[in-house]
Amino acid sequence: MAKGYWVAHVDIDDMERYKAYIDANAVPFREYGARFLVRGGTKEVREGQMRARTVVIEFEDFTTAKACYDSVAYQQAKALRDPVSTGDMEIIEGYDG
Repeated sequence: MAKGYWVAHVDIDDMERYKAYIDANAVPFREYGARFLVRGGTKEVREGQMRARTVVIEFEDFTTAKACYDSVAYQQAKALRDPVSTGDMEIIEGYDG
């Protein structure tokens, strides 16, 4: 079965307030078995334009990735992130070739 992934590109306006989101998202991420593959880090943009921070989170499958995002606990965490950041995020099914 193919894994599910969150791929996010984020600009953070207030890192101190963003830390509250990081603390709050730990609960749903633990509950849904999320595993960070990329969480910021050094990068080189080779084509196009990207936001300052890239995050890739792996889940057991696509359904679990969607369920985590839709969970009450994650939506409460997201409410802390929204006022202090701008981003693009997709949930995508991995390749299971």
